[in-house]
Amino acid sequence: MMKKHKKQYHKVRKCVDGPNFSGQHLMHNKQILKSIVKQADIKSTDLVMDIGAGKGALTFPLAEKAKKVLAVENDPVFSEILSRKASGFSNIHIIERDFLMVHLPKEPFCVVANVPYAITTPILKKLLNRPDTAFQRAVLTIEKGAAKRFTANTITNPLILRWRMWFNIEITMAISRENFSPPPKVDSALIRIQRKKNPLVEHKYHSKLASLAEYGLKYPHLPIHDVLKGIFTAPQMKQLIKNMRVKRDAPISSLKEHQWGVVFNTMIQYVEPYRWPKMKR
Repeated sequence: MMKKHKKQYHKVRKCVDGPNFSGQHLMHNKQILKSIVKQADIKSTDLVMDIGAGKGALTFPLAEKAKKVLAVENDPVFSEILSRKASGFSNIHIIERDFLMVHLPKEPFCVVANVPYAITTPILKKLLNRPDTAFQRAVLTIEKGAAKRFTANTITNPLILRWRMWFNIEITMAISRENFSPPPKVDSALIRIQRKKNPLVEHKYHSKLASLAEYGLKYPHLPIHDVLKGIFTAPQMKQLIKNMRVKRDAPISSLKEHQWGVVFNTMIQYVEPYRWPKMKR
């Protein structure tokens, strides 16, 4: 077993050593790759993005199911390998560019990818920060610690709160580091992201929600009442606490997404705009 792993490792190293190596860890477990594609539930009408496509371990299985696959690969060595292997696929479009510099599709699309660990958060920011884009869903392999933070019951990060107001995020599988070549220093996890059909906050309010999230979670361990009294009057606060069915002295980070929805919509409907939190520039 160990000899087989070393053989796979050295085979991949031929492609990744040198100044062009992008820092990616290529998955070599075919069963896990099949599971990722299965969980993505790709239809023949889907437009799919594969971010950090590498040598195409996901690109080609996805192309067999999707209408079109946009394989984004910034490393010229991997990009050349992809181009050569994709010569027989008319529905694969290779983009040799940093994903963070790529324009997102205007038509509905999904993402299936083993994303580079170093830019996981920037990638999710690009996909999730604005709920009015055409992004619909994703199945992503990311670092396990990050996956746990993004799906934690207690929300202390305003960025994660923003994402979860419009998207469901769940861990579906743990993946050992031994399934990659070269193996990373940490284990991974597969997460599934799905746009919410009926979000509690309208998309047009995304910037105002961002301001509330920054304001509300600046000190996530402070009591709900102490944090929100700068927005709501005493009578409004009393009714808000009642509507959310929480204790006023509970930490603000104990609020769930639906309760933040109540806070936001109450603010929009009943609070004078001059009292709304403003995003610092």
